[in-house]
Amino acid sequence: MKCIDEIPAADLKGKLVLVRGTLDLPLDDAGQVSDTFRLTQACKTIDFLSSAGAKVVLIGKIGRDPQVSMAPVAEAMKKRRKVFFVPDILGAPARSAVAAMQDGDVVLLENLQQDPREVAGDDSFAQELASFGEMYVNDAFLSAHRASASMIGIPRFLPSFAGIQFCEEIREIDAARAPLSPSFAILGGAKFETKEPLIKLLLEKYDHVFIAGALANDVFKAQGLEVGRSLISEQSPDASVLDHEHFLAPIDVTVENAEGQARVKKPDAVEPGEKIVDIGPDSVAMIAPLIARARFILWNGPTGLYEEGYAHYTHAIAELVAKSDARKVIGGGDTIAAIQESDTDEKRLGFLSTGGGAMLEYLLKGTLPGIEALG
Repeated sequence: MKCIDEIPAADLKGKLVLVRGTLDLPLDDAGQVSDTFRLTQACKTIDFLSSAGAKVVLIGKIGRDPQVSMAPVAEAMKKRRKVFFVPDILGAPARSAVAAMQDGDVVLLENLQQDPREVAGDDSFAQELASFGEMYVNDAFLSAHRASASMIGIPRFLPSFAGIQFCEEIREIDAARAPLSPSFAILGGAKFETKEPLIKLLLEKYDHVFIAGALANDVFKAQGLEVGRSLISEQSPDASVLDHEHFLAPIDVTVENAEGQARVKKPDAVEPGEKIVDIGPDSVAMIAPLIARARFILWNGPTGLYEEGYAHYTHAIAELVAKSDARKVIGGGDTIAAIQESDTDEKRLGFLSTGGGAMLEYLLKGTLPGIEALG
């Protein structure tokens, strides 16, 4: 896999470069971009190519609804740089816009998911997309675990490279796969059955692994404790996880009763009508010295139901991580969003990954379909 910034600028001037960007930005209720973190990262490659005089044909996806347009992404981009948006993928409007491009121009095409062949990984769609470029750059690490047409198909038809952000992701997450000791990992989120292999791998590689979020509810259930109305997985951890010497679980939790009132209590005091929504202050205090001593910190997933407003202890941990001198890798869309809502200085948090599921899968396997396609 070769990174695009290894190509001399002189070799890029005037070239049509098809770029699969990380353009899957969150939208608010009004349909406007609500967070530009991923766009900021994506612009590293876009700006590099444009400055070298390449003609950048930008493609990507947004959300899960195929009818959603890339128009809000274009508006957000226009606040940073010049971009021409074409609400079309393969038709005459798109082809005319690309044909009219000058050196350094950036043209953004419509949401690839509007064509069902994208998600299906159809080679004919990939070949048609490839006709827009003389070379291909994959800078969408966020989607590199998907076998979509733009992710794995286009490299069959064009000389292909990884984007600048993509290469940074691989370098930083590779470091997380072989952490310096003492090391500390925080893993939140849900669905233990899908995360079990990664949890077991982290337990072998990290000195301490703190399980939070809905995954912690699975731990409590496996320990025979009441979890009330809390979100749980289809599968619970067994003794190989629960009794591992590197495993840590919350020692207090924030619960919400049927009336929506929240309070902190011990895990063994949760009542049937309550819902566990976050960890508590004692849990933060427990892991604080481990964070302070760590030389490497990995974090994916908030500690509580961020989408329901429970982000206080995620913010508290972010402050502890920011004070650490460790090398840090943090990922997951909700994790980044929660941190950005706090007063924590992002520059002190180390590497912030654009990937959620892709980050977790790469941690586990050391490769992804999008990486394999680049050769």
